[in-house]
Amino acid sequence: MVDEFQNCFIFILLCFFTVFCYSVLFCRKTKLEVDFPPSPPSLPVIGHLHLLLSAVSHKAFQNISSKYGPLLYLRLFSFPIVLASSASVAYELFRTHDVNVSSRMPPITIESLIFGSSGFASAPFGDYAKFMKKLLATRLFRTQAIENLRGVRAEELERFYLNLYDKAAKKESVEIGEETMKFTNNMICRMCMGRSCSVENGGIERVRELIIKCFAMSKKLFLANTCLTWLEKLGISPFKKEIMDVSHGFDELLERILVEHEERPEQDQDMDMMDLLLEASREENAEYKITRKQIKSLFVEIFMAGIDTAAQATQWTMAEIINNPKILERLRGEIDLVVGKARLIQETDIPNLPYLQAVVKEGLRLHPPGPFLVRRFQESCKIKEFYVPGQTTLLVNVYAIMRDPDLWEDPDEFKPERFLSSRSSEQEEEIKGQAFKYIPFGAGRRGCPAGNLGPIFVRIAVGMMVQCFDWRINGHGEISMEEVIAGISLTMAHPLKCTPVSRLSSFSL
Repeated sequence: MVDEFQNCFIFILLCFFTVFCYSVLFCRKTKLEVDFPPSPPSLPVIGHLHLLLSAVSHKAFQNISSKYGPLLYLRLFSFPIVLASSASVAYELFRTHDVNVSSRMPPITIESLIFGSSGFASAPFGDYAKFMKKLLATRLFRTQAIENLRGVRAEELERFYLNLYDKAAKKESVEIGEETMKFTNNMICRMCMGRSCSVENGGIERVRELIIKCFAMSKKLFLANTCLTWLEKLGISPFKKEIMDVSHGFDELLERILVEHEERPEQDQDMDMMDLLLEASREENAEYKITRKQIKSLFVEIFMAGIDTAAQATQWTMAEIINNPKILERLRGEIDLVVGKARLIQETDIPNLPYLQAVVKEGLRLHPPGPFLVRRFQESCKIKEFYVPGQTTLLVNVYAIMRDPDLWEDPDEFKPERFLSSRSSEQEEEIKGQAFKYIPFGAGRRGCPAGNLGPIFVRIAVGMMVQCFDWRINGHGEISMEEVIAGISLTMAHPLKCTPVSRLSSFSL
């Protein structure tokens, strides 16, 4: 009996040993091929959702990556996400796998001008996306096109200054974010559509109203996109009425302005962005024939991507400056030395103001306009020897990368001096694979096509506000730097309210 038990026990051990040997010798390769990136402990049904409830999303993801690693495989319910939170992982993604991660989430509502199928931002990286990227780079946002519209930006900067000067004379407090949004809204609308969209005819204010509605819907749109596959199976189109109401508002406004552009007599005048797009749409031998709806969708995307993000970047930078009197003093000294006190700062002064450039760059590092880059893996691939299935969502935590203590000294402190380094240090970072440690406007083929224009808005706004005004904080102590994601932008939980005090006599503009 004992012998039979021993034999049975030995046989079971031999079976286990055989299975173990087989798995090591023959199944190892297969296992490696499906070896997903590390994954934190999850809960049934909800997956890793519980890990995101302790803080705002970008900080929650930053905490997760700090604890479990820079490349993670997460699951929110049945929705898989690959989270990348280091410059080295971003380097591999955008240098080796850029084409594979150059598509975004599918459109939520096909017929809408907002995140619809006619949009450039949500389009798959195919013929349309490639053509529009080339068009934006060679016509709309090329250096000469931006230079041609410098006069528009100068006029709007003067309007912005006069508005603040009037507030200062009346000793009124202002919300810097709100006032700056009016400035960026006016400037972008006029650059896009010229005099057809102005303060006088109400077009600029209408764009601003619609943009505010878009931002109010953005969180709902993200949630809808997250659950899109489930909802489509159930025949449900979430928030469709809200989306289409705003879309119709944009469609009516843009159609009127398109008609005005088409009907006005040809004459010698500066072309705005709408003129350039209409010209491209009429080209017989164009690589891709863009439609009227695609033109409208592109303008909606330009409004959404540019107006609020530039305003929020300016608000954050001003908050950091006001909280750091020594930086304010140094910056103002540079502006007074280069520009003087007899005229308003101009765009042409910027190359001679390296500290202003560094201040804005540091503001964008600490407070990027969008804390995440969202992409989708079109096909299965390997990242850092880990398997990633096709159609998986990629989330690059830009916020975490630009506050990585392994890459930045005192990463949470506002130190513009770090960007006054020599060109040689930038080359060393490229060699070390740290080229993606500073990516406030995205990276790769789907990076922001207006990345050269956005900083201009922030520099001239910050430069003017520092040159012309002192700022009294409403309340006592330092400005709160608590963060919240509102719309698609990283914004201040407590809007920056200050009272401007004129430090210079009014310029003869």
